[in-house]
Order: sequence, then structure tokens, then C-alpha cells
Amino acid sequence: MLKPIDKRLQVSPFMVLYLITSVQVGVGVLGFQPLLLVANHDGWIAVLLAGLMVHFIIWILYKLIQNGKGDLIDIHQQAFGKWVGNSFSLSVMLYYIFTCITVLRSYIEVVQVWIFPDLPTWSFALVFMMLIYYVVTGGFRTVAGICFFSVIMPAYLALTFFFPLKFAKWENLMPLFDINIKPLFTASLHMTLSYLGFSVLLVFHPFIKDGEKTQKWAQLGTLVTTALYVFIEIITIVYYSRDQLKVVTWPTLGLWKIAELPFVERFEFIGIATWLLVILPNITMFLWAASRIGKRVFGYKQKYFLVAILIIVFVGCIYFESRETIDKLNSHVSNLGKYYNFVYIPFLFIIHSIIIKVRKSK
Repeated sequence: MLKPIDKRLQVSPFMVLYLITSVQVGVGVLGFQPLLLVANHDGWIAVLLAGLMVHFIIWILYKLIQNGKGDLIDIHQQAFGKWVGNSFSLSVMLYYIFTCITVLRSYIEVVQVWIFPDLPTWSFALVFMMLIYYVVTGGFRTVAGICFFSVIMPAYLALTFFFPLKFAKWENLMPLFDINIKPLFTASLHMTLSYLGFSVLLVFHPFIKDGEKTQKWAQLGTLVTTALYVFIEIITIVYYSRDQLKVVTWPTLGLWKIAELPFVERFEFIGIATWLLVILPNITMFLWAASRIGKRVFGYKQKYFLVAILIIVFVGCIYFESRETIDKLNSHVSNLGKYYNFVYIPFLFIIHSIIIKVRKSK
């Protein structure tokens, strides 16, 4: 069973808002819009439905936390026993590692396509790995601080999405609420891929003061994320035509190209550079969680697992070079995340609840 975390190592409950928001908003914001094409002009409604699904899963996560009185490793061991439970925890660890590879490699690809075509993948990945090592070895409070600043500092980018409105075709949103259930549901399932990351709550919640009572902050973080996605999706619908969205890889970057400022000619360069602050907590949090799982399962120091995982992520970024392999990586990891968050988590909740009730009845 997990020992209580020293209060000096914990962070305030309101930080959950920034922790959840920072892991849900990442490189996917740059190109989630084509996933919603099946819903036509009702794509923004699909975003809302996906957000509601996430709110429900977060409720399940807190029920697991309240029933299990521990973290992910404890919950797995209570539900499946030590050995099987640890194997499930290690599977989650691998999922977090591949998520890190996906996020970092996707961002490097954006930098290579839009700014530095000749940038070697290994050089960017190496520098980034050193930065991640410095942050994670600083402890969870340092990781939480990075998450906080990653929400606050890039917030100015929201204002840049108003520039495309001068070219908006508001009739693209019409007719409102002309809903076709099947395409809308399909689009909402696709959209859930852009929310992935919130399940890391099961790993970090012991480091939150009164962790079981922070659900309102986690739900508020998801609400902020949903509002951001809805806002960007509406701007996208009124700016792009359907045919354009079929061929544009990163629609959000296209919106930034419209921004005109007297001191910069191509604002998308500023946006891409700033987005580094957005993906930094994504990777930092997942690597912290992965190394934390390794420590909890095997009992060795967390920094040993961190170094090993950083090497794996570095090699993984170098391995995936072509557009096709990066797309396949994104597709496989996204589908894995969808099943983990929206199928496995509810399954774990049901199994764990049954076992807890049976044990209490004896």
C-alpha cells in the first residue's frame, strides 16, 4: 500500500485544474479538425459530446480513488492481485512512454515542415530529453509548476484566433442543430483522442493535498479544455471550406497565418515556438508518471527508470522519420489511448467495485 506523501512534496488542490488542462491540450490542437469532418457543420457539437464523455470518465477516476485509497498501482493490485496487477500497471507505463514518443515526434515534424526543414530529429530530441530530465528530477512540485506556466503563458494565443474572423462565412454553421446522430457520435469518438491524458490523475493524485476532494478542479480543467476546442472548431468551420479541411494537415497553423502584427511577418512561427510550452508538460507529466510506476512496481529509485525511459523515447523519435510512419504511430497510440481511457478504465472501475464489495461482505 502506498505510504502517505510528505506534505512538503504535495501541491495545492487548485493545481489539479492546471494539471488536467495541461495534459489534455497538446500537439493535437494543431490538427484535430479533420477528424470532425464526418459531422459536417456540427463538428463543434461533437466536441461538446466528447467533453461530456471525459467528464464522466473523470467521475469514474475519482470513484476509483475513493474506493481504492491509493494510486493506480494499488488499485490494480486490489483488483487483480500483485503480479497480474503489476503487469497491468507496466502496460500503462508502456502506453505513457509511447504517448511521449508520439507527442514529441509530432511536434518535431511540425518544426521541420514549417520552420527548419533541415533540422535533424536527433538534435532536437536530445536537447529536449535533457530539459525533461532536469524538470522531472526536480520532483512533482517542479512538474506541477511547469504545468501551471504552460497554461498561463501561451494563453495569449487565444486572441490570435480572432484574426480569421474577418474572412468568416457564418453560413457554414447553418443549419444549426440539424443533427444526424450516427455521424455526430462517430465524430465525438474521434474527438476523444484529443482529450487523452487525464487518466494520469490516477498516478499523481497522492501528491495533491486532499486529493480525493479535488474533483471540482479536475472537472473545471476539462471544461476549460472543451471550451478551447469548441472555440477553435467554430473558427475553423467558418473560415475553411469542407474541401480545404480534407487536404490541410494542420488547420490551426493555417489560422495563425492570417494573424498580422507590425513586428512579425509570419506569426505561425511565433505560435509554433510558443507551442513548445504546451507540449512540455504533456511529455514531462507522462514521463514522470511512467517512471513513478516503475518505481512503485520494482522499488528502485525513480531516476533510474527516468533515464531508461528517456533513452527509449529518444530512440523512438529517431526511428519514426517519414510522414507515413509518424501517421501510423499517431493512429495506433491514439486508438490505444481511446480503449484505455474509455473502455479499460470503466472496466477496471466495475471489477474493482465488485471486489471491494465482496471483501467488505466477508
